[in-house]
Amino acid sequence: MAVFHAAMSAMDVLFTPVRMGLLFIGVLLGLVISIIPGLGGIVGLSLLLPFTFNLDPYSAMALLMGLAAAVSHGDVIPAVLFGVPGTVGCAATVMDGYPMAKRGEAGRALGAAFSASLFGGLFGAVVLALTIPIISPIILLIGTPQMLAVCIFGITLVASLSGNAPLKGLVAALLGLLLATVGEDPQTSTLRFVFGAIYLWDGIPIVPLALAIFAIPELCDIAINRTSIAGGARIDARTGQWQGYKDVLANWFLVVRTGALGAVCGMVPGLGAAVVDWLAYGHALKTEKDAAKTFGKGDVRGVIASESSTNAREGGSLVTTIAFGVPGTASMAILLSAFLIQGIVPGPAMLTKHLDLTYTIVWSLTLANVIGTAICFIFANQLARIATIRYAVLLPVILILVIIGAFEGSRSWGDIVVLLLLGSTAWIMRRCGWPRPPLVLGFILGKLIERFVFISVERFGWSWLTNWFVLLMLALSVLGILQQAIAGLKNRQGLRSLPKFGPPRLSLGSGLALVVLLIFVGSLVMESEWDFAARLFPSIVSIAGVILSTVLLATETFVRQTAAYPRVGIANSEEAAALATHLGYGDLMDRQIYLRALEFFLWAYGVLLVGFVIGLVPALLLFLFAYMRFHGREGWWTASGVTLGMLAFVWVTFDHFVHQRWPTSLIGEFIPALRTLSPWF
Repeated sequence: MAVFHAAMSAMDVLFTPVRMGLLFIGVLLGLVISIIPGLGGIVGLSLLLPFTFNLDPYSAMALLMGLAAAVSHGDVIPAVLFGVPGTVGCAATVMDGYPMAKRGEAGRALGAAFSASLFGGLFGAVVLALTIPIISPIILLIGTPQMLAVCIFGITLVASLSGNAPLKGLVAALLGLLLATVGEDPQTSTLRFVFGAIYLWDGIPIVPLALAIFAIPELCDIAINRTSIAGGARIDARTGQWQGYKDVLANWFLVVRTGALGAVCGMVPGLGAAVVDWLAYGHALKTEKDAAKTFGKGDVRGVIASESSTNAREGGSLVTTIAFGVPGTASMAILLSAFLIQGIVPGPAMLTKHLDLTYTIVWSLTLANVIGTAICFIFANQLARIATIRYAVLLPVILILVIIGAFEGSRSWGDIVVLLLLGSTAWIMRRCGWPRPPLVLGFILGKLIERFVFISVERFGWSWLTNWFVLLMLALSVLGILQQAIAGLKNRQGLRSLPKFGPPRLSLGSGLALVVLLIFVGSLVMESEWDFAARLFPSIVSIAGVILSTVLLATETFVRQTAAYPRVGIANSEEAAALATHLGYGDLMDRQIYLRALEFFLWAYGVLLVGFVIGLVPALLLFLFAYMRFHGREGWWTASGVTLGMLAFVWVTFDHFVHQRWPTSLIGEFIPALRTLSPWF
């Protein structure tokens, strides 16, 4: 009865004009922020935090939860329409949402994503409401060894996410694990793979890496095809969004399963949105009928799985934040700061003394999901038509937003360098049929695995390996690998169809494999000079990388591609799962493709060089005008109008609301008066 009374009391408190207005403002801000690639819940909550000082706790929670919930809705828009994840939590949505947009089903993809996100968010809110009174004994059972076992299980999903290219997927995952070790080792303070750059001391930020792996290759493909995202396809978002809603209802069991997965993972500190959506996507890829043939090519079930899990995670992550003061995600850490600002200490008091405030959070999360979904549905028709905008206008605008979003990683020139270098590599990977999600998954889990291994061994020795939950997760990991190996043998009809070897064959794929092999060899040489504790994990990764990349290089160079035995890692049209597929370039020849790709990257690197001289914002605006006018042959009025619109957007949003600190340029250092005049220099 006490719980029911607290829930009803919280509803009365929340349903006032002021607090509902603050909730609505939070939702609108969340939608706007999430559409800009690279920005997300962390940035949004950080911006709103100072405004909570003069608010009562209930109003503050309404404002913050409105934004936190809406981010999971708005980030779908750039993911589906542009192939650019608005936040790292919807990267998996790109895999099927973007192909749907390209064939004219943007409305259906958006409708399915909004609906799945709504039901996932409501599922998370219900989990939060029902779990809070009984969660304490369960959470106390989850320790570092158990989280390590979950991360190891997550790595085994690499095989599922690699389609018909398991070897390339494993090598890509090892690259991600190696990238995760860049920076200062927390145990020994050894600087690993920093090459004298202070920027790398704290490691590579996830934001520029995620945008590089997923956004830059898609933008390059737009530049190569030189068409709008939807091509010549007709977009009917109004009819499509209703179909997307019906798709969610038809796949209700998938929504329940992935929503439950997201809520449970949200309760485990450290497993953020960047992990949860891939876990759900991998689960759907394994369990849904014919998923291996259709995922990654525009299967609405891929959109449903990733979106329902990501939004359900918010409710799960609130459980540990409220009950124990342990933030499940970085966004929840910001929310924890809001608690402290209000003089509230998370923990048992939130389940007794402040139970009404706890259920205010539950109601805010529920209403924010409903309001955010309604707004997205109402304007989905207009948003979907963005996919018909001419590429010469759309591409430079998105690239500017991606660059600014990447800059939010650590607000350094290094963020943009990482974006372009890894983005160039990711496009080559895509061209050679390498699955890219395993690299991101390896990067995310690599940091967790190394830290959890150290803590588990230091605290428990090796006795943690006898824990029943750890044994269960390790057994599931082994079974997952065996399942993929058996499936691979079946696809090749056992061992009767052996690979056929021929003379050396040089290609872009063999060149990429050679470069990756040299990276692993070079890392082994560098690691030999480090302390044992610092080199243990990266050495294991490097040795495995040398072995597998050598096999891959030999395969790419000597194995002939035949109908019975396609070259290892080459995705065919029938069996390739989502993420090893190529974008079609129509009738373009290879020479035209590479020349256009080179032209795109010259423009992008030119922005970096010019920005370093005259300032990032002036360089971006100059690029926007020049690309539209001289490359896209847009009219003077169009180029000028779009450029002025972008100037106003950057000035209002980043200079006056965000108070962005832009990097110093050479001209700003030599002429300090310019820096005083404008922070852009």
